[in-house]
Amino acid sequence: MTAAGHPGLFITFEGGDGAGKTTQASLLEDWLTDAGRPVVRTREPGGTEVGTLIRDIVLHHRGEVAPRAEALLYAADRAHHVETVVRPALERGDVVIQDRYLDSSIAYQGAGRVLGRDEVRDLSLWATAGLLPDLTVLLDLDPTVARQRLDADEKPFDRLEAERETFHVRVREEFLALAAAEPARFLVLDATLPAAELTAAVRDRVAGLLG
Repeated sequence: MTAAGHPGLFITFEGGDGAGKTTQASLLEDWLTDAGRPVVRTREPGGTEVGTLIRDIVLHHRGEVAPRAEALLYAADRAHHVETVVRPALERGDVVIQDRYLDSSIAYQGAGRVLGRDEVRDLSLWATAGLLPDLTVLLDLDPTVARQRLDADEKPFDRLEAERETFHVRVREEFLALAAAEPARFLVLDATLPAAELTAAVRDRVAGLLG
């Protein structure tokens, strides 16, 4: 039983676009699965059928989405996702590995869209009945380097990726502020380090949580 009161382990990966969250989440999933741990790998938005529809609106809708509407859509996705996927898995004793959670909303909508940290955090905590991760891995990356990585991928930018650098600077600063406020929950890693070093650091922290 974790300190959060459930038999499973809830791990989230956070950071700006291009920081390598998906890669490190996949490597962690493979390591835990090979060790015989039951793993549920998911993401926000888009971890459910409802979430996939919301993801298309918030990331790929060609028209404008008002900032408060955007925050509410993310919260709606999160409420449904936690209720139908995350909590059931944690109650079974599974390890949930998730790409983005409420810290992304606080950083992107609270700071990036300038809606306010407390307001967006309170909205997400209400939507999830207060569920926080046992561990949040923050892959920290300078927005200029992140943009270079995204450009190299040659993929179309989504609505958030396409925002100006000042937006992404605010997002990064907010992520770091969140980590500083909750050092016990966060593991902050320099995303420019070799992937193998990042993987080792994540595994070491997770191994400690699993006992």
